[in-house]
Amino acid sequence: MPSSIRIGPLALPPSLLLLMLAAALALPAGKRIARRTGAAVEGPLHRILLVGLVVARLAFVLQYRHAYLADPWSILDIRDGGWEPQAGLLGAWFYASLLARRLPALRRPVLSALAVASATWIGGTIAIALSVPEQRPLPEFTAVSIDGESVRLPDYAGRPAVINLWASWCPPCRREMPVLERAQKARPEVEFVFLNQGETADTVRRFLDRNGLSLRNVLLDSRGEFARLFQLSALPATLFFDADGRLASVRIGELSDATIEHHVGPLVRREASARK
Repeated sequence: MPSSIRIGPLALPPSLLLLMLAAALALPAGKRIARRTGAAVEGPLHRILLVGLVVARLAFVLQYRHAYLADPWSILDIRDGGWEPQAGLLGAWFYASLLARRLPALRRPVLSALAVASATWIGGTIAIALSVPEQRPLPEFTAVSIDGESVRLPDYAGRPAVINLWASWCPPCRREMPVLERAQKARPEVEFVFLNQGETADTVRRFLDRNGLSLRNVLLDSRGEFARLFQLSALPATLFFDADGRLASVRIGELSDATIEHHVGPLVRREASARK
């Protein structure tokens, strides 16, 4: 399955589309059952969805609170993709059970709708997990540094690697660059690679100088060939590889300090355990 699905000008991750599908199936299921009792179920179902989303976000924020405390307003910036879906599902069920206990007329439609949403989410999550090529290795791909030297990406294997696909014209790419710069400095045990898509060395240099960015491993992919290898159709896109050079996860969209740690932390801990 591709890491993003394009709908018109939008490129959406499969997990977000799965959430939208679960909600789209749950609402008519609840309304159909509610028609038999005359209960108004649409409002409660929307509130259950909202509770689930808030709980999922707060659970992630609490887990990586050290990253968010430096900039508390970033908690509200959900563009970083920081969610704990299991916590959100539990929160939705807890709130739904309270509603069902307080308003018996809503019990069947609300719980049935939530069961449909949960089954859709769980089944879809399993299908996505089975379809993602988790063991895919770093491909035999050669890029060019901004100094004109050829660099083989497989040479970065041996420790965890983060390959960020970006371009200077991309607003979320520009916003996440300082975050990635901090991560590169804070995590010397991880190889951070910045693989520019389709721009010249002069353009990249001007962007880095203008923004005061000091990055290592800035490479050029003038034809966007690496993105096509992984069926990536949107920027920014970040691929996380373990120390053996196998793909562990892909993030489409902007990163924050917390979401970088969410992806990188397990790879570093796994590598540290393997060395013991």
